[in-house]
Amino acid sequence: MGKEIIAIAEALSNERAIPKEKIFEALESALATATKKKYPIDIDVRVEIDRKEGNYSTYRRWVVVDSDGPLDNPVQEISLAAAREEYPNISAGDIIEDEIPSVTFDRITIQTAKQVLSQRVKTAEREQLIAEQRDRLGHVVNATVKRTGRDSMILDLGNGADGILRRDQMIPHESFGRGDRIRVLLIDIRTEGKGPQLVCSRTAPEFLAELFRIEVPEIGEGVIEIMGVARDPGSRAKIAVRTKDKRIDPRGACIGMRGARVMAVSNELSGERIDVVLWDENLAQYVTNAMEPAEVSRIVINDDSHTIELAVPDANLALAIGRNGQNVRLASQVLGWNLQVKAESQMDKELEAESAQVVKFFVENLDIDEDFAQVLADAGFHTLEEVAYVPVEEFLEIEGLNADLVKALQENARNAIARHEESLKNQGAAELMQIQSIDTELALALVNKGIKTLEDLAEQAIDDLLDLGLDVQRAGDLIMEARNLTWFKDENTAAAPEGTAPEGSSAGTAQGEPAAAAQGAEQQ
Repeated sequence: MGKEIIAIAEALSNERAIPKEKIFEALESALATATKKKYPIDIDVRVEIDRKEGNYSTYRRWVVVDSDGPLDNPVQEISLAAAREEYPNISAGDIIEDEIPSVTFDRITIQTAKQVLSQRVKTAEREQLIAEQRDRLGHVVNATVKRTGRDSMILDLGNGADGILRRDQMIPHESFGRGDRIRVLLIDIRTEGKGPQLVCSRTAPEFLAELFRIEVPEIGEGVIEIMGVARDPGSRAKIAVRTKDKRIDPRGACIGMRGARVMAVSNELSGERIDVVLWDENLAQYVTNAMEPAEVSRIVINDDSHTIELAVPDANLALAIGRNGQNVRLASQVLGWNLQVKAESQMDKELEAESAQVVKFFVENLDIDEDFAQVLADAGFHTLEEVAYVPVEEFLEIEGLNADLVKALQENARNAIARHEESLKNQGAAELMQIQSIDTELALALVNKGIKTLEDLAEQAIDDLLDLGLDVQRAGDLIMEARNLTWFKDENTAAAPEGTAPEGSSAGTAQGEPAAAAQGAEQQ
């Protein structure tokens, strides 16, 4: 039988293009499975085939377990003490093997071995296919349309590999027939189900980047770097580039002589219009470049909200926004910022209104006249905190200010902040005192803890209030009453009979039940 096994391994290896070692491993697994079926108990078996002669030996295996009590699986386990009687140096976790008679090839054995071998060969083919395609992941591959359907196309990627191109990964209005050549980006390899699914795309931004990498040698060589890509597949795209070599124009290199390079990419993408954007470390200049062909006249950057407001000439507003907001949307995506485009006239009105509010606020809170307040607003001050805590040196850069005047101004600002905080504290205390059981002292204690509204109180856990000297019962009552007045207000109003107070309100809360309900909510 040895020669037959060698012949089987060589034939399968040549037929399926699988390494011979994988075939031997599959044969060993098949013989082990056939051997186990000959025994009435579930033993652990290992088969070893001689790679040269084809003869094979069979071994029964036990796992050494460090246990003094009964074994969980005595058919496949042996205690450490018993194992050391024959193998003194053995340790827990080691394997003991005893040779047993090898299975003979009768009808049942051949059938079992055939089934296992077939499955293992398919698994080996799948693993080999995945290994071959793993290197192509994230790259453009040439494919042939094998089969078309309503929601997807099956592609032949070569070497027996099939890919799937779903409808949502196709460029709109594209049409391909069986046998057509197509370029796609391999974006994922899914191993679940029957065989691997090689997922392809023509709409991914990375597809555009890879096409430029192919068409522009400078990108492949690393001289030009792609900084961002945004696409509206089949319609328009923006790609931002920069260079590490100041002698090279990255934008011109990507466009090519007479637009040859960018046109080649555009043709591959069904005529998708592509804007090549010059990246700049200056964010304002980068924004201006990304908004081309529209001209930007004013930029306001808000780091806190990660938003950039742009002003463009009124006549260019439609061009800046683009059809259905396409231009500003793609610019936002390539920049990674939220862009808001406005006409110059609109922004001027908003800035004037904002400046007027700031001036009025400063006049009311800093005890200064409108002219002085306007000077502060024009210098970029918008809040009391900025006036109170900005270094004195920055004020001295404003014409007409001296150290004494700045000191008095900042003192007024700090006093105004203190009054404002006190007012907010009193407002919060007044809202909390809608719950009848909260007096002024407790309300102020809650406000000082950061609980300034009924909504804040409703979101607390019982443990959060215990450091205020409240017991568990009262803390639960307060939380539940706050929830009834906020979260469940509409439900309680609808459920209460006409002329009666809603259940759980401050007008009539049963003692004990709210605390239990609050504790139950916390446990959930």
